[in-house]
Amino acid sequence: MNLYRYRFILARPLQLLPVLLGISIITFVLVRLIPGDPARVLLGAKSTPEAVARIRAQFGLDEPIWLQYLYFIKNLVMGDMGKSILYKLPVLQLIAERLAPTLLLILGSVLLALALAIPLASVAAVKRGRFADHAIRLFSTAGLGFPPFWLAIMLIILFSVKLDLFPVAGYGDSWGDRLHHLVLPCFTVALALSAVITRNLRASMIAELASDHATAARARGLSEARVFWRHVLPNAVIPAINLLAVNIGWLIGGSVVIETVFSIPGMGQLLVRGIFTRDYMVVQSVAMVFACATVIVNFLADILTVAIDPRVEL
Repeated sequence: MNLYRYRFILARPLQLLPVLLGISIITFVLVRLIPGDPARVLLGAKSTPEAVARIRAQFGLDEPIWLQYLYFIKNLVMGDMGKSILYKLPVLQLIAERLAPTLLLILGSVLLALALAIPLASVAAVKRGRFADHAIRLFSTAGLGFPPFWLAIMLIILFSVKLDLFPVAGYGDSWGDRLHHLVLPCFTVALALSAVITRNLRASMIAELASDHATAARARGLSEARVFWRHVLPNAVIPAINLLAVNIGWLIGGSVVIETVFSIPGMGQLLVRGIFTRDYMVVQSVAMVFACATVIVNFLADILTVAIDPRVEL
């Protein structure tokens, strides 16, 4: 990579700081717009005004909203995400305890989606216009149309209730047990994600099969298989990388739904419970972690794209 590309990689994180600042403001404001008082939710319907005022003062909820935001940013920069109203524990500790299930779910879903999408897209591109291509395109369309929560329930009924192959819910204790519990959740997320990637990869592969460099490779005597693996697939994967990065936000949103359906003790379930209990610190902190993860993944996708294809304009 030339000097300009190194400068791009070093300067890119600085360009992302205003994005994270904007996300923090939007998240902070939207959390405050959730109906209900966290102190009253915590103490119950029969709580006295004095007790509610005491809880609000304890967690700084009686301060002006702009001052609460400044405290939030100051503490966030110092690595302090505040204390949960519901759990009475530091939010950073809660996130650390629930980070592994969410990471495993997302990573497993991405790997499974790629394992499904690459072969399907390859077959569809090579067999363009034939029965296999039509069947794969039908699968992609169906995958995009099924809501994740409905698909999760159908998979639970089939593979857990009827066939008794996988657990209905939970996370397990040992690593082997956890992987067994995550098969259905990962497959649920991967079906929709693989449908998006398959459609994108198929279109890219068809374009690459008809490209000049693929034609030149055939003219040099390379077999169709070598042309595909050496020239078509590497170039077709680049748009899929960017597409996967763009869909990381959708993937995180999907994991929130799936964690709730399958009772996985991850960050998504923590976020949902925080919303229902008006636990402001938990909601805004988890939302910021998800936002930072999305920004970082897109940054890494930019770097990977630049590293793979030197023709990419920055």
